[in-house]
Amino acid sequence: MDHSASLAKHRLDGLLTPLSIGTLTIANRFVMAPMTREKSVAGAPGQDVAAYYRRRAENDVGLIITEGVGIDDPAAVDTAGVPHLYGESPLAGWEKVVTAVHAAGGKIIPQLWHQGAMRDAAISPAPDVGPLRPSGVIGPWGKVSLESDKVARLSADYPPMTDSQIADVIAAYARSAANAARLGFDGIAIHAGHGYLIDNFLWHGTNRRPDRWGADRSLFAAEVVRAIRKAIGDDLPIVFRFSQFKMQDYMASLAETPDELGALLQPIADAGVDVFDGSQRFFDTPIFEGSPLNLGGWAKKLTGKLGMCVGGVGLDKGQRDHHVDSGSAASNNLDRLVARFEKGEFDLVGVGRSLLNDPAWVRRAIRGEPFLPFDNANLDRLT
Repeated sequence: MDHSASLAKHRLDGLLTPLSIGTLTIANRFVMAPMTREKSVAGAPGQDVAAYYRRRAENDVGLIITEGVGIDDPAAVDTAGVPHLYGESPLAGWEKVVTAVHAAGGKIIPQLWHQGAMRDAAISPAPDVGPLRPSGVIGPWGKVSLESDKVARLSADYPPMTDSQIADVIAAYARSAANAARLGFDGIAIHAGHGYLIDNFLWHGTNRRPDRWGADRSLFAAEVVRAIRKAIGDDLPIVFRFSQFKMQDYMASLAETPDELGALLQPIADAGVDVFDGSQRFFDTPIFEGSPLNLGGWAKKLTGKLGMCVGGVGLDKGQRDHHVDSGSAASNNLDRLVARFEKGEFDLVGVGRSLLNDPAWVRRAIRGEPFLPFDNANLDRLT
């Protein structure tokens, strides 16, 4: 190891320590954050998808969280290329993904996804299946990057979910989690942010129900976690992604104060979550006035569970700039990241678009090598 690589590794020493969560032990704290790829024909990941994840495992990523995977509900996802966690062909495909990642020495968990209010039936293979929404509404629109015609389609109102539909969806989460455990996945991640179904129950803008599901906005999320925990047992870890921002409004807030956030997260933590993944546009942005903590840091502080931060770790633009210019220089934010980690703010670091762009991003960080410029074309291909 040359001198520069030795210095780089020393700087990252804390982030390169192992971490055990239940039966899962990861080699370092770098996590591949979930990113939609839409390359799974008829919901089944192929060899190209397996190779895509394997390359990250081969290049020192501590834990891979897959792209969002549709749960066993007909209204879960809209786009045909989104993978599923049910059905013979998709499950066979995922088994090959897990085998490939494990053969490379990696660890992998699927992110269970139900789009809820954001499901666009018009682009779905099942256009007659409408979106499921707690109160039938999309919520207030704000700053978005969606096309105007999509906004118009999603603005239509639908019937609020019935108690029976709520029970069915909770059971669907559990079935898909059980499928994942049988396939050998190392844990379960749950997408509960960005304006999708679980977030629709958590956020006051989309949950206006007069019943118990509205009186306690964390109830649906907690019931989903409880059902998953029962389905997979006590040992596999559960990672819970949540966010302030929504696809409906990048400036939205799930909670205005730490007390409000704690009241939402604590019942979910008690239901069986091990890690809170605080999704935000840039990891270095404080969430509440008077504190520098990011969202993952607040989740850790409020619940006592492990916290994960994510957002622009390797880029100089956050998610508010959805389309990164092709060839834009990567930004080395590692010093700021390490400083926060060493203060105990969070335990894990999610890396999204930088790992989408370059499977060797973590290895480059460890070795102190220059990062590759971001190539916008990689948003549409499996590098």
